[in-house]
Amino acid sequence: MSRKELLKVENLKQYFPIKGGFFGRTVNHVQAVDDVTFTIYEGETVSIVGESGCGKSTTGRAILRLDKPTSGKVEFDGIDLVTLNKAKMRRMRKDMQIIFQDPYASLNPRQTVRQILNEAMEIQNVVPRSERNAKIAELMETVGLQPYQADRFPHEFSGGQRQRIGIARALSVDPKLIICDEAVSALDVSIQAQILNLLKKFQREFNLTYLFISHDLGVVRHISDRIIVMYLGKIVEIADKKTLFSNPKHPYTQALLSAIPVPDPDDKKQRIVLKGDVPSPINPPSGCRFHTRCPIATDRCKLEEPVLRSTEKMAGGHQASCHYLEDVEEELFIES
Repeated sequence: MSRKELLKVENLKQYFPIKGGFFGRTVNHVQAVDDVTFTIYEGETVSIVGESGCGKSTTGRAILRLDKPTSGKVEFDGIDLVTLNKAKMRRMRKDMQIIFQDPYASLNPRQTVRQILNEAMEIQNVVPRSERNAKIAELMETVGLQPYQADRFPHEFSGGQRQRIGIARALSVDPKLIICDEAVSALDVSIQAQILNLLKKFQREFNLTYLFISHDLGVVRHISDRIIVMYLGKIVEIADKKTLFSNPKHPYTQALLSAIPVPDPDDKKQRIVLKGDVPSPINPPSGCRFHTRCPIATDRCKLEEPVLRSTEKMAGGHQASCHYLEDVEEELFIES
């Protein structure tokens, strides 16, 4: 049985202009997202991981048109979002919601929780006015809070409770897709587990689809079906969760996975230490963007940009962008 494509991103680019000079002309661009392509199927969780500044959050914001993409195609449920005007895009946002990273900055401190949840339903006109208080009470109970707490202000809640309110706001308009932008990174570990379990529970109950953005591979491993690894605005590897953690192909992915802490002190896991800093997205390296830090880079990597592809040994949609997927043995990626 074929799965339904809910979100299809093709050749997405998000460049931010850099102004300079007396007249404020554009002198350069920050290439935050550069030619990104992927698909999300209905009911699954796809995660985007990578270092800070790799373009994860910018990709999420561009999909929702919070930042208008420079170029490319974002097709949601068969509709190209990039071509929509503001009025049509606002109506589409009923089906596409976001949970922001900071539970303290994402809620209006001058509004009560009731006003915050009511505002979302009023804008999208999803619940009749006479039924909204009952819907708000139901939402509060759904995310593990008490209905009477809806008349409190955000500052009266803890960080974990605020994030639950953020989830309730996203659920209030009955969306199909929720983008979770570092939704648990600001929370304590025990609270993280609660929120993640809550998200998985809602996915089962409401058939939700998630794009989960995170730098924490432990969190990603818990919640994902498939994982996208980004580096400096580019996708370097895509695979299902099990394949990525057991058989990573790109040297950058292997370096990320080697950095995951192991609780066993006797485990002699080798750590891959990348040399140098992440290059500037204003002037990214030619060829493969990872070649300045890659332990196996050659002159070809400096000149020729690799494409996402699979080899005969890579199944199930596993792809990576490296020139040497067939030629280099896995142990050569590992440094002692």
